[in-house]
Amino acid sequence: MLPEELKRNVTVYGPLFPEPVQVIIAVPMGASVKLVGKGVRSSTVYEPILSVEQLGQLHASPAQKPFNGDAGKFRLGVEGMRLGLAYEYDPYFSLSIARVDPLPHQLEAVYDYFIKLPRIRFLLADDPGAGKTIMAGLLIKELKVRGLAKRTLILTPANLSFQWQRELKDKFRESFEVVRSDVLRANYGMNPWQEKNQVITSVSWVSRVEDAKESLLRSNWDLIIVDEAHKIIYPWPGRPWPGRPVKQCNVFCTLMKCGAPVLQET
Repeated sequence: MLPEELKRNVTVYGPLFPEPVQVIIAVPMGASVKLVGKGVRSSTVYEPILSVEQLGQLHASPAQKPFNGDAGKFRLGVEGMRLGLAYEYDPYFSLSIARVDPLPHQLEAVYDYFIKLPRIRFLLADDPGAGKTIMAGLLIKELKVRGLAKRTLILTPANLSFQWQRELKDKFRESFEVVRSDVLRANYGMNPWQEKNQVITSVSWVSRVEDAKESLLRSNWDLIIVDEAHKIIYPWPGRPWPGRPVKQCNVFCTLMKCGAPVLQET
């Protein structure tokens, strides 16, 4: 492209930029041009000085958008928008994309109580074997379909972490990553909680390891699910309180699940 084509509000793209850039101003500097622009997706400001060779690698978007795009991709986009609004017409839409046959009491809990709350703060106390994990999976799926939950954290006892991961993958097609000490060490200098959107971890491990707890508290979550919640209600004598990360974490919705008989004994 030529230097005179760099005009205000023109969008340029090419290998020199990680995203399309909208031109704010172009300042001639001899044979080169200083481009000041804003990223279309991230709003990042770019101020490179471009030579004639580098300008040749850039392309400008046409003044008027052409209608010669891929019709198949357009149809996929429209279908994605339609599916994003499907819950407006089918309140049980997430069931059609899950591999479960829920029982009536599970549907009642999720759709008559959980979903109707403007901000979910719920203790799910039911008998063992009543399908509380399926209720939690339905809640995750429904909130994701409605665009209300992108980042989900599940806190479980250490021996149940991989069981949760397997059931959510098999029954709901949701991929969660189990974060343990090895993941924390492999991501030294980074915050693995912030890098991953769907995480399962051990509540006792997070409460014991100070680095894990501090990095967890620096992250934000849309939904936190706590399994065996009766184990974190009260501090353990002589041990770190497992419920502290849950209480201090930045979260919008919280679901705590436990067996009702155990809760009554606690």
